[in-house]
Amino acid sequence: MAPEYPELIREIQNALQAEHIDGWLLYNFRDSNIFATRLLALPKHIMFTRRYFYFIPAKGEPRKLVHRIEEWNLDALPGGKQIYLSWRSLEDGLKSLLAGATHVAMEYSPRCAIPYVSTVDAGVVELVRSTGVNIVSSANLIQYFEARWDDEQLRDCKESAAHLRQIVEVTFGFIRQQITSSISLTEFDVQQFMLSEFKKRGLCSSSDPNCSVNANSANPHYEPTKDIHSPVQKGDYVLLDLWAKKDKARSVYADITWMGFLGDSVPDEFENIFQIVKGGRNAALEFVRSSFKAGTMIHGYEVDDAARHYIAQHGYGEYFVHRTGHSIGEEVHGNGANMDNLETRDERTVIPQTSFSLEPGIYLRDKYGIRSEIDVYISKDREVIVTGLPMQENVVPVLR
Repeated sequence: MAPEYPELIREIQNALQAEHIDGWLLYNFRDSNIFATRLLALPKHIMFTRRYFYFIPAKGEPRKLVHRIEEWNLDALPGGKQIYLSWRSLEDGLKSLLAGATHVAMEYSPRCAIPYVSTVDAGVVELVRSTGVNIVSSANLIQYFEARWDDEQLRDCKESAAHLRQIVEVTFGFIRQQITSSISLTEFDVQQFMLSEFKKRGLCSSSDPNCSVNANSANPHYEPTKDIHSPVQKGDYVLLDLWAKKDKARSVYADITWMGFLGDSVPDEFENIFQIVKGGRNAALEFVRSSFKAGTMIHGYEVDDAARHYIAQHGYGEYFVHRTGHSIGEEVHGNGANMDNLETRDERTVIPQTSFSLEPGIYLRDKYGIRSEIDVYISKDREVIVTGLPMQENVVPVLR
C-alpha cells in the first residue's frame, strides 16, 4: 500500500524538529539504501539505475535531485525537482539542494558505532560534506519510522509468541517420546519437527529454528543441517531457539529460547548456571520496567549493562559473549535500539511501540551453553509487556 506522502512528510518534519536537525537527506542507488527504499515506498515497476537524492527539510517543501534519464522517477513524492546530467551538475545540484542547511541526517553512524544504520557509503558522505553541511546519524529517525508497531502487528506478535511457547512444549514432548521409545533422534530431526509445527500453525521464518545439544549449544549461532548435526540422547543438555511470524504482509516476529535436560532431574551445576542467566534476564527486565514506570528515558546500552553486571557479579562475565538483546520487527533482527554495550554501544533510546529481545547467555566452550530469551514490547502508554508467557523459571527435565 502506497504511503500517504503529505502525512509522512509532516511526521518526518516533526521528528526532525524534535531532534534539532535541519533536514533528512535520503540517498539511493540501485536500492543500496534499504531505509530510503522502504520509507519512500516508490512504485515497484520503476527502474532505478541512477543516483537520486530526496531532501526533507525540517520546515518547508521537500526537494528532489534526479538524473536526466530518470527525471520522472520521484514524481510520486511531493516537492520541487532538480535534474542533473553530468557528474559536475550532480555536485552543483547537491549544493543547491542543501542550501541553507547546516546539520543533515543520513544513514550513517559515526565510527560505524551502529552498523545496522550505516547504509550510505563513505564516498557519498564525502560528497555531501563537500557542500559544507555536517552529517549526523539518522539512527533515531530510522527507529521511529521503521521499528514502531501498530495495533495489528502487536496482535499478530502475541499470537505468534503464543504459538512458539506451545511449540516448545510439544517439541520437548516429541523428544521425550522418541527417546523413551528408543527411536534414533538428531538435532536436525528436532529442527524439522519444529518447522512442521510452524507450517501447521501458519507461521513462517527467514531461517530455520535451532536445536543444539551439549557442546554445540556453546556456539550461540550453531545451526544443525541435514549433513551436520549431532544425535539427541538421554543425558544431553538441549537448547531450543525458535523465531517466527504469521505468514502475512507486515507481520512481526516472536523469538524465544528455552533450555532442557534429557533426564528426569536436572544436574545442579546446569540448573545453577541457568539461574544466573535468568537473573541477568530479570535484572534487565526490571530495569526497563522501573525506568518506564518512573518516566526515565533509557538507552539500549543501559539495558545491556543491567544484565551484564548481574552475570559478572556471579562470576560468569567472560562467558557472556554477545549483546543482551536485539530489536524485533518485520525482520527478526529489527531496526530499532539493540540492548548492547558489548559489540556496539547502542545509544538509541528505547521508545514506545517497539519490541526487543532479552537473551543473556553463558557459554562454556566444549561443554554447553545456556540462554534464556524473552521478548519485550513497550506500549503506546509505556506499559512494559512480555509476550509469550510464561517465562522459563527452571531448566525443563524433559524425561520426567
